[in-house]
Amino acid sequence: MDAYDSYRQSGEHAAIFEAFGEPRDHWVRSTRARPGRVYPSKPIVGFLRGKTQLNGGWGQKADAAAQLHNAGYIIVDADDAPVTPPERYEHLIRDADRIRLCARNYYVEPARENGAADIAIRAGDLGRDMGLPSAFPAICSALGGEKFQKLANVPAPSHTLPNPSSSTVFTYQLASAEGHQAMTFEPMTAMPATTNLILYGPPGTGKTYVTAWEAVRLCLGEAAAEPLRDDRDALMAEYRRLAGEGRIEFVTFHQSFAYEDFVEGLRPTTGVEQEGDDEAASTSGGFSLKPHGGVFKIISERARLDTGDAPAKRLDRSRPIYKIALGQRGSQEDRIREGLDGGLIHLGWGGDIDWSDERFDDFEEIRKTWNDQKDPGASGKDPNIEMLYAFRSGLQVGDYVVISDGRDSYRAFGRVSSEYYFDADADFHPHRRSVEWIWRDDNGAERAPFYARNFRRQSAYRLDPDRIDWDALEAVVMDPNAERPVAGARPHVLVIDEINRANISKVFGELITLLETDKRLGCENEVRVRLPYSGTSFGVPANLHIIGTMNTADRSIALLDTALRRRFTFRELMPDIEELRRALAARGLDAANLEGIDLCKLLHTINERIEYLFDREHQIGHAYFTGCRSRADVEDVMRQKVIPLLAEYFYEDWSKVAAVLGDGDGTNGSHFLEARRLAAPAGFADDELGGDKLRWSVKAHFDFSDFAA
Repeated sequence: MDAYDSYRQSGEHAAIFEAFGEPRDHWVRSTRARPGRVYPSKPIVGFLRGKTQLNGGWGQKADAAAQLHNAGYIIVDADDAPVTPPERYEHLIRDADRIRLCARNYYVEPARENGAADIAIRAGDLGRDMGLPSAFPAICSALGGEKFQKLANVPAPSHTLPNPSSSTVFTYQLASAEGHQAMTFEPMTAMPATTNLILYGPPGTGKTYVTAWEAVRLCLGEAAAEPLRDDRDALMAEYRRLAGEGRIEFVTFHQSFAYEDFVEGLRPTTGVEQEGDDEAASTSGGFSLKPHGGVFKIISERARLDTGDAPAKRLDRSRPIYKIALGQRGSQEDRIREGLDGGLIHLGWGGDIDWSDERFDDFEEIRKTWNDQKDPGASGKDPNIEMLYAFRSGLQVGDYVVISDGRDSYRAFGRVSSEYYFDADADFHPHRRSVEWIWRDDNGAERAPFYARNFRRQSAYRLDPDRIDWDALEAVVMDPNAERPVAGARPHVLVIDEINRANISKVFGELITLLETDKRLGCENEVRVRLPYSGTSFGVPANLHIIGTMNTADRSIALLDTALRRRFTFRELMPDIEELRRALAARGLDAANLEGIDLCKLLHTINERIEYLFDREHQIGHAYFTGCRSRADVEDVMRQKVIPLLAEYFYEDWSKVAAVLGDGDGTNGSHFLEARRLAAPAGFADDELGGDKLRWSVKAHFDFSDFAA
């Protein structure tokens, strides 16, 4: 791997490494901390064996991935995710033999190289590294056994309790020198308990209000949210503030809602794919399909990247990244170093014209001036126009620049800190801008982990944002653990209204597993999946809480997707007379006597009758009446809400609606509905249609005498 690093930097050993072409399938994880920790398996084994022809897979014992696997190295994909070895090949080592070799190679030997006095290995961490998150019994057995002590040349370890457990830590003494500190591989960040909650009940039982309260409580904490519990206006104001910050997202499921809407789908974009500036780029009349994140992916990423009050270890992912070439590698090192040492970027295109005037913010002004003063026949694709516009006008203060080192590596990354300026005294490249370097390494870092496409030869252009892997970039230029949620990450909440109305398996797809609290990012059994459209690795952070609501009048819990039911806590909200009393009392009103109407008795009586005639899931919620201030308000609720709802429940069987309202057959006195017997039309015998027919209508004025206070 050291030889491959030398090849990346200087081209040494090119005869062997270049014979294998562009790496594609099997990669191996280095045992040392390196800028790019994954290496293509075929070139590595080819160098060790002195071969330029080699199979890269697992099928034969002599294949590259098989050799590395059997030597105790971890085979991964290009994103450093462990690849599970095929079960069908008997020549591959597995189980305890593989665990012991990986523990020695990735934990014990690196600790020895660093001069550590001892090494602590947590079973869950080793399992995660190997792609065996649930194999901690076998891992604990292997780490505690005599075979590992002989293999790694270590004495019997001490260990924590319980054993076996994913949290069990085995500590091995490596040296007796004083002053050395234990080298431990940092455990996963402790994350708060995650809430997966579904509020269910009949309509009007306060699910909307309780959802707002739970969302605010999860975001702020119990103590900060408690004063808002009984103050609806203040609670909703805080809810809207948090939603405005992006910490609460709301989505409503419906029958046509799909995975492509919720997680990720393909959306058409017009014009050819461009990496340069849009104004300088040509377009075509066709379109292309690009991955587009849904609400779940968007808020998951937002929660994962949140740093809370901690110092920012993140890049601003809304900013573009421009690739800048300061000079040719090798032959123009002095120009490259002047930029890196002086905190600036410079451009040779654009001639000796000072482009500082504000009018050159416009692409056409640059083109026109260049045509007038330098080259009348130059088109907008001339690099003196296109490159200059990207450098001078496309690139904004605060945008990022990556300094290329050939097509496959880069040596610096920074943030633009000044507008364009013209340096008339410069020995070369007078077009300049100041940059604050965030990261610099003269040995360079590999491009491929963060940007899949080769750098183009243009001096200045904008990278395609859809091809940037920000996690891989941050791991190099900010923090190797940047992709993991930080301990102080603030809670985020996704509210899913009418969660029972969509086809859950089609909406969540493979991500249903990721909702489990122990499979969130940073947790003991962390799981990631590769999204089908973008191909990116995705996991759900532990600081994302999900609150769903469902109306049981639409669909029973019994009909809900079984996989969803296993992963959520359910809380029933039923009509609550006491809540109705409190809501009216808060406004100085009496629910037992609102202008002569006993609302408590009215609600209780109607719901008793509904439960008797239909079921408890279709009762009338107290929230329908909590906004009432007068008798007229009660009449409006009955006329516009309750009676239409009852008619829907009983499929327009008005005799049952009348029974619920206490109106009998509606012909001998009524409270809410009245009925008139219909005479048989001419040509029908009186008894031909089987009895009396009634015409039902809602009364103009209601009689609440049965519910008098």
